[in-house]
Amino acid sequence: MTGSTPAPFTADDYRARMDRAARAAADAGLAGLLVAPGPDLVWLTGYAPPAATERLTLLVLAPGRAPVLVVPTLEAPDAAKAAGAPALSLRDWTDGKDPYAATAALLDVDGRFGISDNAWAMHLLGLQRALPGTTYASLTQALPMLRAVKDEAELELMAAAGAAADATFEEIRKVPFAGRRESEVGADLADLLRRFGHSQVDFTIVASGPNGANPHHEVGDRVIERGDMVVLDFGGLKDGYGSDTSRTVHVGEPTDEERRVHDLVREAQEAGFRAVRPGAACQDVDRAARTVIEAAGYGEYFIHRTGHGIGVTTHEPPYMIEGELQPLVPGMCFSVEPGVYLPGRFGVRIEDIVTVTADGGRRLNDTDREMVIVD
Repeated sequence: MTGSTPAPFTADDYRARMDRAARAAADAGLAGLLVAPGPDLVWLTGYAPPAATERLTLLVLAPGRAPVLVVPTLEAPDAAKAAGAPALSLRDWTDGKDPYAATAALLDVDGRFGISDNAWAMHLLGLQRALPGTTYASLTQALPMLRAVKDEAELELMAAAGAAADATFEEIRKVPFAGRRESEVGADLADLLRRFGHSQVDFTIVASGPNGANPHHEVGDRVIERGDMVVLDFGGLKDGYGSDTSRTVHVGEPTDEERRVHDLVREAQEAGFRAVRPGAACQDVDRAARTVIEAAGYGEYFIHRTGHGIGVTTHEPPYMIEGELQPLVPGMCFSVEPGVYLPGRFGVRIEDIVTVTADGGRRLNDTDREMVIVD
């Protein structure tokens, strides 16, 4: 897939994100946010430290204060090159010194802080020893919507990732299925995602025949046969933003029942999409899709939520599930992916990424939702 290279995010973009995060922390009654290496740190600063390091790296955001990135001295030069570095100050610490004392000096001694879910336990415990009056809440619990609403530049990247996943499906439907192992088709999917611009492949589910009744089936050595329904679910990251789409194909002509179940899931997926509008609760999307499947008598075979958020990770808040009252806001991106799974027989799932618009929703995937016949 060809196309213009997306413009990189600037220091001003990262400054705005950090300011927004600090304000959100204040609104949530927090003294600040502590952001460890991972997706949140990349989204806020553009900095991705070495994945294997055990040394403390932590972004400290607090309302009314300038952002500070605590970083090991030997990694400070790389941190200083990050796109968001001009919008923050660095505080480095050397081996043999106490990184928790360095960080504690930046924190309120009795504050409550949001901290990244993926922060190392030893770092959190070290901070608690240094400041025994502080308390902590996971960032997902405290600020679940932090990254949920995408700006225009992010939406363009999400749309490009969706288009790349669509191009992957258009190519995979042309390859032979019958007589090949699931793992071989899965490898084809991964190769195609990379060909169309993905730098990271997160999953390639190829669930044939009875394996399709397991929503998270890993590709295996089962040989795909004529007469099989095959659930394809694949995605990853392109230019830092996620794709995730599912289509269910059939090897040769399907039975009447297989067509009926596929049509039912397609109808449910359409109902879920049509429920997307600003102000609706996340659970309304789940209810709309689930009602269609339950009315047809297959409710017990729809065994997962209708959707999940997506952005710089392929699974993130918000979640389209009963009990989630978070209202939909323009710029949110999430999957709509109902399914029916008949144990020992077959499964069907149809999934698009959808973004909320000013007056409804827009699909970021638009390949054929009718049953596709493959060879």
